[in-house]
Amino acid sequence: MSATVPTAVHRVAALRYAERETTLHHGYHRWPSYGEDDGPLGMAYYLWVIEPVDDGDGVGCGGEGPIVVDCGFDPALGERMGRRCLIPPVDALARFGVDPASVRRLVLTHLHYDHIGNVDAFPAARISVARRELEFWTTDPVAAREQFAEHTDPAGLKALRRAVAEGRVDLIDDEAVIAPGVRAVVVGGHSPGQLVLEIAIPGGRRLVLASDAAHYDDELARERPFAVFSDLPGVYRAYHTVRTLAGADGVIVPGHDPSVMERFPSLPGPAATFGVELTA
Repeated sequence: MSATVPTAVHRVAALRYAERETTLHHGYHRWPSYGEDDGPLGMAYYLWVIEPVDDGDGVGCGGEGPIVVDCGFDPALGERMGRRCLIPPVDALARFGVDPASVRRLVLTHLHYDHIGNVDAFPAARISVARRELEFWTTDPVAAREQFAEHTDPAGLKALRRAVAEGRVDLIDDEAVIAPGVRAVVVGGHSPGQLVLEIAIPGGRRLVLASDAAHYDDELARERPFAVFSDLPGVYRAYHTVRTLAGADGVIVPGHDPSVMERFPSLPGPAATFGVELTA
């Protein structure tokens, strides 16, 4: 009888680096169709760090160290767009104990401005991104139309093109194992190649980083699409995929919900004011 191969498990941290206030009418697609009053809607902006848990079995992240998921917006661009930057994303990582210049794996869930604003801060990283996401934003003329272009960052795309030229970009067609116990799945919907991550965590459970496949817990629970998307049917299908990946006892973490900071315990040390432990 062959022995069971252990699966690496991980701790996952969410670092909130910015916030904004909007309304339900502006945040959700066709909010009046639900027949409910308008109201305030807060948005939090996060990046995430995945680290292997040393449980003594020798299984880890393949020696690559921490995996950073998305890299936030450029603070100057965020300010011009009316976002309140609480801490520059690069500084948030540093206070958490991660040096972006030493990171060996960066995952970009999609290429909107608030996820690609600091790509140049990761010169040693291999970058994982969905093939159709990269191709849309770098080769499809439609991406230059106002309804799409306002959601990305030209400087971030330029930095990503440089990484492609340097041979540092790994393209994902449908799904890919980023590291033992970390799988990226292309769901689309919000953006042409939106990724979500399925992560093995302690206790035999799975954590799904939904990123912008589900901005809010309520969005996912009630299947009410966010105002920004590239494929509306794809948004609904992504909701189903996220729930399926998590399973009955898994943890789903939305991409912009301020409640994440209340649902999970604060990180210890210098990151306590802006970071939470998603796997505690």
